[in-house]
Amino acid sequence: MHSFHFVVSIVVLLLTRGWGAAQVPLPTWNEGAARQAIFDFVAKVTEKGSPSFVPIADRIAVFDNDGTLWPEQPMYVQLSFALDRVKTLAPQHPEWKDHEPFASLLKGDMKAVLAEGERALAEIVMATHAGMTTEEFDRIVSDWITTARHPKSGKLYTEMVYLPMLELLSYLRNNGFKTFIVSGGGIEFMRPWALRVYGIPPEQIIGSSIKTRYERRNDRPVIVRLPELNFVDDKSGKPLGIQQHIGRRPIAAFGNSDGDFEMLEWTTSGNGTRFGLIVHHTDADREWAYDRQSSVGRLDKALDQAKSRGWNLVDMKHDWKIIYRVE
Repeated sequence: MHSFHFVVSIVVLLLTRGWGAAQVPLPTWNEGAARQAIFDFVAKVTEKGSPSFVPIADRIAVFDNDGTLWPEQPMYVQLSFALDRVKTLAPQHPEWKDHEPFASLLKGDMKAVLAEGERALAEIVMATHAGMTTEEFDRIVSDWITTARHPKSGKLYTEMVYLPMLELLSYLRNNGFKTFIVSGGGIEFMRPWALRVYGIPPEQIIGSSIKTRYERRNDRPVIVRLPELNFVDDKSGKPLGIQQHIGRRPIAAFGNSDGDFEMLEWTTSGNGTRFGLIVHHTDADREWAYDRQSSVGRLDKALDQAKSRGWNLVDMKHDWKIIYRVE
């Protein structure tokens, strides 16, 4: 009998100190208010009999991409893709040498390009993202993302995904949530790789888009990408995109900038238990530190109102043990 109790004691010890510790969710998150808030929210909405219980069909969580799931400094990843495309296509467009923003871009003067503002960026995107079929564009993006590396770290962009956020995505899905990306980035730019990187399938990607047209080429039906803007999934466009693509108000939203303000506002203003979280970039050593003055991922209004609206702030420097999927 004594030996039996000894074996039971050893098993309990292993479960509580060894095996059990390995099963704790969000292992790369430090203990703190943000991590505990996530646990509390999930417990409330998933516990049957709880006044805050939410059926699985309504457990919708939406995530911004740039700056929330992977870096957006020193420029958005999709802009880096567009710039590489300009260099590839330049031999076919000799007129670009004398036409802005392409002239500055080809000279490597990114400061002049960014100074041209959204109009210039839109022109670059239209010139590099249109004129091919959706299948061709999918292939171009897939080839690029496989080898493209960040200009500062030298790592593949897909290695610089935030590991704590990957854990959060998995934790939510393990608790019956359906996770969506709602990004200002292009919907067709994200779809080729999001399943492999985030575990999020193409039909759960919402993003900005250009117009398309159905055609027959070589007696084969294709969808052709046109150089015309269709929808901008940013700021007030995010709730509109959510309504159009999902048709349900999310119960949890995750962002990092003022571009996510309306998505957080729309999500957390619904009835019942809601959750909003902002990733605050505070780690200049391991990543970047920026907010109010940044031209990329500016966080000002949402930072001021986070507390009064009950949104949780993640301090990357103090809340995350590890930043990237591949350190």
